[in-house]
Amino acid sequence: MIEERIINSSETDGLEKEFDLTLRPRNLKEYIGQKKVKESLDVFIRAAQERKESLEHVLIYGPPGLGKTTLANVIASELGVNFRATSGPAIERAGDLASILTNLSDHDILFIDEIHRLNRTVEEVLYPAMEDYALDLIIGKGPSAKTLRIDLPHFTLIGATTRIGMISSPMRDRFGMVHHLDFYSESEIIEIINRSARILKIKTHTGGAKEIGKRARGTPRVANRLLKRVRDYAQVKKNNEITDQIATEALDILEIDHIGLDSVDRKLIATIINKFQGGPVGLNTLAAAISEEKDTIEEVYEPFLIQIGFLARTAKGRVATDLSYRHLGMKNPKNGGLI
Repeated sequence: MIEERIINSSETDGLEKEFDLTLRPRNLKEYIGQKKVKESLDVFIRAAQERKESLEHVLIYGPPGLGKTTLANVIASELGVNFRATSGPAIERAGDLASILTNLSDHDILFIDEIHRLNRTVEEVLYPAMEDYALDLIIGKGPSAKTLRIDLPHFTLIGATTRIGMISSPMRDRFGMVHHLDFYSESEIIEIINRSARILKIKTHTGGAKEIGKRARGTPRVANRLLKRVRDYAQVKKNNEITDQIATEALDILEIDHIGLDSVDRKLIATIINKFQGGPVGLNTLAAAISEEKDTIEEVYEPFLIQIGFLARTAKGRVATDLSYRHLGMKNPKNGGLI
């Protein structure tokens, strides 16, 4: 497996998680970016509050690190209700789900991260819970088995996923709202960096914030992680201010280039170009070639590379684009050898 990456957009544990929680916005006003999603949620949250009803179930999807969990917390905060969080893999049996649901109160929010990884048996139990606010449990086995229906409080389920295609149609149809979170613009990322710097009481110059923003891959989690590393570098250099020079030096040491690619991204692209003549190459073959899990390539590496036009998915496999060749300073033989 490839070494831990500083620009990995997946959530971390321990001190990194505490750091993320410190910077997490508490309401829609503080939540930067995703304007259309916020406007839509604001309307439906207000409507639910005025009618004194629970909010419709919400499904949020998009690449890791864009703020799905944060947005779920913000929704709970705006509604002024309790927030209960779990994940798809953590709910192994129907009994686990029943235990969680029966402990909720009216209007509470249940957040299920990685909802695409729910066990199918658990998913089927969740259908009546979402639709009728009831649990249908089977007691006993064989001819003596009985069905027991338990009424549930009117809760709101918020599901988050990076793989919406893996969620079954019956599950998707039960969500009243489906929102896609996209990569952030550079100006939005810089705004997030400046907000985080104020919370952390770090003096950040305009050029320093911009330098970090350019290399943050349009991802708030990555931006905050880079800010932390640059802060450490500034402290060691006895500067304690993040200037463009300090930011550039720190990020160069971390081998993150001017558009946010690190050594792993460049290795992936170079492997497609050098070993597979630019592609197409199948996902399983590519995963074996760089010693990485195929799910990690699909969920973590590819989204940004596709977003910036460095990689293309085709029916035959992954293909490196002309932009990839140019970025690595290589000639594309399929394009007349032009750089």
